[in-house]
Amino acid sequence: MNRDHGGAAAASASPIEITSAPVRVAILAEPLVCPTLAADLVTRLKLVPITETDTPDYTHYLHLTTERLELREQSSGTTGPLYVDFVAGRAAHRRRFGGGRNQSLARAVGLKGGISPTVVDVTAGLGRDGFVLACLGCTVALVERSPIIAALLRDGLSRAVRDPEIGALVGERLRLVEADSREFLSLLPESLYPDVIYLDPMYPHRRKSALVKKEMRLLRQLIGDDGDAPDLLAIALTRAKRRVVVKRPRTAPPLAGPEPSFQIATPHTRFDIYSTKRDVRLFERRGSGLLRHGETR
Repeated sequence: MNRDHGGAAAASASPIEITSAPVRVAILAEPLVCPTLAADLVTRLKLVPITETDTPDYTHYLHLTTERLELREQSSGTTGPLYVDFVAGRAAHRRRFGGGRNQSLARAVGLKGGISPTVVDVTAGLGRDGFVLACLGCTVALVERSPIIAALLRDGLSRAVRDPEIGALVGERLRLVEADSREFLSLLPESLYPDVIYLDPMYPHRRKSALVKKEMRLLRQLIGDDGDAPDLLAIALTRAKRRVVVKRPRTAPPLAGPEPSFQIATPHTRFDIYSTKRDVRLFERRGSGLLRHGETR
């Protein structure tokens, strides 16, 4: 591939700095990649193209290969590339052997009988839970605010839609929205309110396998902890027609706000379910916290 995307584009681009950590992302494309694909990422994400992986000015780089888009760290001894793959690997295994509508995620969102709710996943991340729900019949909007993670998701979806086995399903039931979830929900017209809103906020002390710990560390470097999760829950409760589902580590406290209507627990995970069929009281902000109407400190 011609890695020269034009001096003007390279000169005007600036490195992405995400969260308070010194995260600086560039892009490296393999020689055989279509130049248009790399140029689009450079323009859309305002990334600087590089030609060597050991460039000291950047902590991470998007690696555009002939097969997929990956996020890699510069430092040695770190985990492998981060990418989205709905066709093979863990996603394929979970789709085939995850337990169908009897699994805890399905029960949490209310999948039973012939019911297939519409879902907005407001913390899409790498899209794994949203993909499972789509495979089980839900129509899912994946909302992701990080431009880098959204680019990885977009690449994974574009490859999945070309797969002969799951392509039609992905094209019909999964949609990516690159936006801040609070803004997205606040602007959503009432006619488009989903049945279910799903949150899986980043949690600082989540216990996972060694591989996932490294993966979560990389995600946290990019997007930080979801400190606005209580705010997101508050607005979600006013937009979901049936329920809001919050995924938490089993021993973590619920998000600040109302008590969950009920919970579904697994050995390592807990789903807090908030029914919105009842009269859900809105929140009012006082100081730095969120209180229900009528509450005092």
